Amino acid sequence: MMDRQDVIFGYGAAGRAIAERLAAAGRAVLIAQRSRPDDLPAGMEFIRCDVLDRAAVVNAAAGAARIVIATGFTYDTTVWERCWPQAMANFLAAAEATGAPTLFFDNLYMYGPQEGPIRESTPFTPWGGKPAVRRAISEMWQEASNQGRVRMSALRVSDFYGPGVTNSHLGESLFGRLAAGKAVQFAMPIDHPHDVAYLPDAARAAQQLLDAPEDAWGQVWHMPCAKTRTLREIVIIAAAAMGRTPRIQTIPAILQPVLRMAVPILREVHDIRFLFDRPYQIDATKFTARFSLDVTPIDVGVAETARHFLSVANPQADAA
Repeated sequence: MMDRQDVIFGYGAAGRAIAERLAAAGRAVLIAQRSRPDDLPAGMEFIRCDVLDRAAVVNAAAGAARIVIATGFTYDTTVWERCWPQAMANFLAAAEATGAPTLFFDNLYMYGPQEGPIRESTPFTPWGGKPAVRRAISEMWQEASNQGRVRMSALRVSDFYGPGVTNSHLGESLFGRLAAGKAVQFAMPIDHPHDVAYLPDAARAAQQLLDAPEDAWGQVWHMPCAKTRTLREIVIIAAAAMGRTPRIQTIPAILQPVLRMAVPILREVHDIRFLFDRPYQIDATKFTARFSLDVTPIDVGVAETARHFLSVANPQADAA
């Protein structure tokens, strides 16, 4: 194993995008998760690691130049409540043992329902379920950072989309279904303005934070988003890029209480309904004032993502 690698915990869509950027910049990259990715690029190292096993996490991070936390768990509140605090405690142990700067690729659930633009200084609103879990682990790493035990920051990213992003509110249920000629399905309102992030942009932002000087660490940074659109507008743009008719299916609010008893995913999105039942705007002025990052316009990013999903759904047509 090479010394002084950038160790990335998790090789889902976010971990993959960050790893590719770091490798392209000449960094040595080590991917740590339970199973070896089938498509791990040549030149990247891999170590088997269960993030719920502290010894395994500390071992994987040994000799790290920098650490990235891009781990994900099954989208289930019970799983999050059990796994995230233990995983964060293990990541903090590794960060403290190595002294390596550590970046947490985070979301924004912890703020709960807000009525205006969400800033890094916005107080958390008490809210149960997954937002409470994210609030708890945020407090864990920020306390460790304030105590000087770790050098850690978080890049908090709104719902993200992009080529290869499937497990997202803007993933398979939107782009994948359009590419397959099916109606897009939503379990939430779709006509409120809602900030979304393009994953390749978020990977660039993560790289900038990893390369940032000492004074940028120990902080929360919000990921800049392109001009706010509604989910309906995003579907229309994606459908046009695919040459599809934008068909949309939504679940009426009056039916959701009954359906939640039978459909697990409806129960799981209920505790983050505040993301969609009102305008959702992320203020990333802090990031843009410090770093240079031109985000991809929605029309461009959505069209690129749509073409990717279409090529995956119709590989013969793409080859022709």
